[in-house]
Amino acid sequence: MEAISKNFFLYLSNNKVLDRLAKRFGTNFGADKIVGGETISQAMPIIQKLNHEGLHVTVDHLGEFVSSEEEAKERTQQCILSIQAIANHGVQSEVSLKLTSLGLDISREIVLENMHIILEEAARHDITVTIDMEDSSRCGETLEVYKELKAEYPNLGTVVQSYLYRSDQDLDDLSPYDPYLRLVKGAYKESGKVAFPEKRLVDDNLKHLIKKNLLNGHYTAIASHDDAIIDYTKKLVRDYEIPNDRFEFQMLYGMRNETQAELAKEGYKVRVYLPYGEDWYGYFMRRLAERPANIAFALKGIFSK
Repeated sequence: MEAISKNFFLYLSNNKVLDRLAKRFGTNFGADKIVGGETISQAMPIIQKLNHEGLHVTVDHLGEFVSSEEEAKERTQQCILSIQAIANHGVQSEVSLKLTSLGLDISREIVLENMHIILEEAARHDITVTIDMEDSSRCGETLEVYKELKAEYPNLGTVVQSYLYRSDQDLDDLSPYDPYLRLVKGAYKESGKVAFPEKRLVDDNLKHLIKKNLLNGHYTAIASHDDAIIDYTKKLVRDYEIPNDRFEFQMLYGMRNETQAELAKEGYKVRVYLPYGEDWYGYFMRRLAERPANIAFALKGIFSK
């Protein structure tokens, strides 16, 4: 049933008709519990509240798979607005983005041009930008763009997904760039030809990648809600005497709030991934696909209005 549920919500995440309906009705159908509104102005009070609670943030203007250069430019400006809002309000937040929203599927030249614009603005305000990872077909090109830009912009991170077979080799290839990596399990539907088919194998590989990146001396964001992964990381850093300023835990906004608070109280750095924007539908469906418990969570949000 869990596999059927996951496939069902991943299928819905790509439904264009439902996406258009979602934009019409807004985030008040449960999604407002895990999405910080449709604009950076709506998200800002949430960022301030999270900071007040001792939590760091990364904001993501939702949207991907643009089909025109004009639309990619619009998404670029949204990232600029996010950076400027973070700087103007003096909040502790990074910016996350997807390369497909900036024109990756149109041309490499367009996405690099837009990334340079964003990273120049981020550098002016000393704000870190993280390139999110998307499906496996875009993984290689995403990492190549990251490598090209990292030499010029040190405050740049990216993501590696433990469900992909290639990820161990990717860590080796990235190591010379002193990467800031967010390590995740992965949320896209992938073929058994490129991804581990069993959760146990994905979890084991995530632990392996966490240990490898930390022992390589690179800053690591452990992005997981899984207690076993969190406990593994705690033990790992104790055993190898890795200081707390070399890693952080990351979790999604609206999920495992008590765990976020507990980790922060224990002295760990915790960053909350806060998405916002009109294109929230695909993100919301992927979160429902990841964990069956999220479905009940969303339904509660709908009927508690």
